Amino acid sequence: MSVNSAIIRKTRASLGATAPFRLRGPWTPGTKQAMLIAAAGTLERNQTEGHMNDRSVRILGALVVAVAVVLLVIPVAAQSGKADAKTAARAWTPPRGADGHADLSGVWSHNAATPFERPKELEGREFLTDQEVENLKRNAADLFNGDTDAAFGDSVFLAALRKKDNFKSTDTTGNYNHFWLVDREFDNRTSLITDPKDGRLPPLTEHAKQRQAAAAERRKLHPYDGPEDIALSLRCVTGSVPMMGAGYNNYYQIVQTPEYVAINMEMRHDTRMIPIGDRPHLASNVRQWLGDPHGHWEGDTLVVETTNFRGDSAEGRSGLSASGHLTEKFTRTDPRTLKYEVTVNDPETYTKPWTAALFMKQSKDQIYEYACHEGNEAMTGTLNGERVKEKNAAAAATKSSK
Repeated sequence: MSVNSAIIRKTRASLGATAPFRLRGPWTPGTKQAMLIAAAGTLERNQTEGHMNDRSVRILGALVVAVAVVLLVIPVAAQSGKADAKTAARAWTPPRGADGHADLSGVWSHNAATPFERPKELEGREFLTDQEVENLKRNAADLFNGDTDAAFGDSVFLAALRKKDNFKSTDTTGNYNHFWLVDREFDNRTSLITDPKDGRLPPLTEHAKQRQAAAAERRKLHPYDGPEDIALSLRCVTGSVPMMGAGYNNYYQIVQTPEYVAINMEMRHDTRMIPIGDRPHLASNVRQWLGDPHGHWEGDTLVVETTNFRGDSAEGRSGLSASGHLTEKFTRTDPRTLKYEVTVNDPETYTKPWTAALFMKQSKDQIYEYACHEGNEAMTGTLNGERVKEKNAAAAATKSSK
């Protein structure tokens, strides 16, 4: 188990934090209409009450004309909240690096509560209403008040959705409660997956099903024959791509130069070195746990194409086959948001490609060391414990046969 950086962040937060100041929303059509109505109403009231004079007529008439002119010159697209947001997004341009490309550098976090796949209860619904989001926030606050079991991954959203009062953590070691985990952020989306449209992973191929079944059988019969039988995550060897986790050591530091972009992944201390430009991929017989990434710019978006995966990593969304192709897109959408869109095209594993989108938030926190049973001392205990179990089982079998 790692020394969770969220512990440090949570402790800092408990010492006191100042809520960010937020400006009011844009000048809406309702505001404009209200000004016109108010001006016209004042003019009518003054006429009715007999207090009208030439000066007031000129002033109020000028007000009505001025507001009307403003209404005429403001584009129609800007007369709705959503359109205003889109216009603002188009108007914002990201800061530039030394080479003139968008500057993606900094620390980015992904702590969204949005589940990876759309829950069955929300089938056919891409978005929640604002009221439903507020309900989820209240439920989560009640369920995870600091004294309850630690909730990882999608379990925060699912527990809040289903209001499971007796939540039990998937962390069977029981080593800490939810106080030590970073707070999750709720929004209106019902899944990180954007394609397929049902928000679910496409079906596995028959080859992938057979591969998963064989791996499960191997784990059952030979769980700890040697170090190689223990999962990469438990051995603290490496992390995984695509970078889809949330809420647990999910901070990323990007360092950018014209020739390389480096992504330091907090979980399991990997640093991805991504060369920029037209360079060939490694030879097909050279395979790596995180593949061979190469980047290029498409406007203000950094596109990273990764091939040459080993193909023998963990199953599931982070276990691409040797022929898998990963496409990642990094785009700054506003001063505090980095959109991370990933497409997995792995015909050996999935019956069709799938795409997911995350919105990472800029953070002033730093990335701390991921201390994962230093010196691999836990490996010795794990393997020795398994040998003792085998010895006891053999002794019991010998005794029962007599």
